[in-house]
Amino acid sequence: MAKLNQILAIEKGIKTRVYGEFTDLHQATQKPPLMNGFQKSYQPRDEDGETYPTESQKVQYHASEILERVAKGLAELFDITATKDYANCTARANVIVDGKSLLEDVPATYLLFLEKQLSDLHTFITKMAELDPGSDWSVDPSTGLFKTDTMSTQRTKKVQRPITLYEA
Repeated sequence: MAKLNQILAIEKGIKTRVYGEFTDLHQATQKPPLMNGFQKSYQPRDEDGETYPTESQKVQYHASEILERVAKGLAELFDITATKDYANCTARANVIVDGKSLLEDVPATYLLFLEKQLSDLHTFITKMAELDPGSDWSVDPSTGLFKTDTMSTQRTKKVQRPITLYEA
């Protein structure tokens, strides 16, 4: 029997592939010309009339073949998901950081939840604004916040001047 980590490694790929194929087949079956074929032959109206070549279009998708492909893909997806879910019922582990056990005998589903939360926390922290490295920062003891040396700059006031387009 496969280990839970092996199942988790392949589940996402299978899910992506099956959903992609399912979507493609669903879109293809919404187009009647691909599901219908025809063969047309033309007869002249009279003996001297013009003759036209026959036209035909083969059926490109058979409903039975499409349903077999969908059933095969979904069976594979259901199988891997059931295997994972049943393994999750019995899988347990300890969470150890720096040699110290923080959590013991934790269910696998909770470990997956923790993994997602830690990933989200990592994204949150890496996207936070940082202090400008071009300035010298120091901690203000009265507020506990970082500050730079005071800078003096000039600012101009916007003055609106009327523009005369035509003299009256």
